[in-house]
Amino acid sequence: MASKSWQATLMLLLVTWPESMRCNGPTVDPPEDLVISDLGHLGHLQIRWSPPASFMNMTECTKRYQLEYFNTYRNSWTAIRTDRPEHIAQFDLMKEVRVRVYTLLSGPCTSGTMLKSTRYTELVQKPPSTGVVGTAVQDFVCVYHYRQYMECNWGGNPKMPADSRQNLYFWHKELKQADECPKYVILSGTRSGCNFTGNSLPEFTDINFCVNGSSPEGPLKTTFFSLQIQNHMKPETTEKVHLQTGPGKQLELHWEGPVVNVPGHCLEWEVEHKQEGPDGKIASEQISTRQMSLTLPSDHDSQRNCFRVRSKLHKYCADKSFWSEWSPPTCHPEKKEVAPEPGWDMVPIYVYIAVAIIAILVLSLCVGLVRISRQGKKPDSLLSTLFARNSVLSATEA
Repeated sequence: MASKSWQATLMLLLVTWPESMRCNGPTVDPPEDLVISDLGHLGHLQIRWSPPASFMNMTECTKRYQLEYFNTYRNSWTAIRTDRPEHIAQFDLMKEVRVRVYTLLSGPCTSGTMLKSTRYTELVQKPPSTGVVGTAVQDFVCVYHYRQYMECNWGGNPKMPADSRQNLYFWHKELKQADECPKYVILSGTRSGCNFTGNSLPEFTDINFCVNGSSPEGPLKTTFFSLQIQNHMKPETTEKVHLQTGPGKQLELHWEGPVVNVPGHCLEWEVEHKQEGPDGKIASEQISTRQMSLTLPSDHDSQRNCFRVRSKLHKYCADKSFWSEWSPPTCHPEKKEVAPEPGWDMVPIYVYIAVAIIAILVLSLCVGLVRISRQGKKPDSLLSTLFARNSVLSATEA
């Protein structure tokens, strides 16, 4: 019994010894002087703090920090560990900015164990409440056209005061400070978007946007947006779609991809197939594919098949993408063009010339009649005189 009791006591000591050492070890205080600075980068904020004063006497320990901030884009907390007392993170300035920092301690002073402060330093910043209520822009959408230029558009709020003027600013890591829209899109005399044609915007980089403005009633509500342009790409329209008959009763369809440099594996395709039967009824279907060709059964003799194609980036290559415009339709069999009935546009040119000459002669005769009538002679007397001259001439010749 004594042996078993001794073993149990030893086991309990082994289990509780690390915890007792931790309790008797140094106390880990949280960081101090937590500050969040807005550098004018439209949501790219700098977070700074100071080590706790108790660190001054812990020269043999390794000091680190655990920063946690609420990511409003993902609606979850993000945590990072760093040796530096500062960090830069992206925030949605229309929502609360919530940040907290812990102290981490390890080394000889903790017997090699990582200790984390039980308390943390926290800072919460409320979004600005300036601006006329109900004046924030709506439906902000950016489209990266053909990987060549981007255009962002927004809709006005129904409560927007008359004569309001919106401004758009943007920032990314290659800019020192935020810049204004290079070319505004004007709709009915109002700014409704921004065109970035000719301006190089980097891919795979957060680009921050801010839309604010002014009105006779005061400043407009400021709205912030952040995106990466490759996630908003709209591919080029597919122009070349080829359709031919295959062996048996089959139709073989293939098409060419966009000219811009988009990896083939990043595109997905949608094919619209319309089939017209001998009774004139049309059946339609949409077919999704990752390939650039399609083979379908068809009765060539009694059916007419038409196809058109569009594409977008696959979800594995972009978080969001836009469908391209539809390609021109390609049909089999093609409709035979019926020759139009002859109309005025088909009359030979010499007919027009003959009509013009007759019109000139008639007009000249009318002008002559009018001049003679002004001299007191009637048209009938003119005709009599002409006939009389002809009679005299005939008698003379005889």
